[in-house]
Amino acid sequence: MIKLRLKRFGKKRETSFRIVACNSTSRRDGRPLQELGFYNPRTKETRLDTDALRARLEQGAQPSDTVRTLLERGGLLTKSVRPAEVIGKLKQEEARKKEAADAKAAAKAEAEAKASEAAAAAAAAEEAPAEEAPAEA
Repeated sequence: MIKLRLKRFGKKRETSFRIVACNSTSRRDGRPLQELGFYNPRTKETRLDTDALRARLEQGAQPSDTVRTLLERGGLLTKSVRPAEVIGKLKQEEARKKEAADAKAAAKAEAEAKASEAAAAAAAAEEAPAEEAPAEA
């Protein structure tokens, strides 16, 4: 199977990548079948050979996740929802629901606490005049 992936080159700590087509079993920096573009993550510079990329994609080449993102930015692929994104969104939605439920429970507990304080204050107010009445007599 042909994969579209990044081939690392450049100095230490100043890496750049070439977008290459290679066999899925070959090494990362092994000899590619074809060089299809360039990507510099430090400057975000991207150069794509669009005709060659389209030809490889039509032949069934599978891009890696990073290359897929670069191709989506370049307009060669339409943005698709990946399984990891779906799982992440589901977890975020569940977390939001849980936070909302916790907030409602906290608000309810706070309201009950205020109600019990008000009831205690009212009971104390009723007892206070009753105690003062014998003192006046």
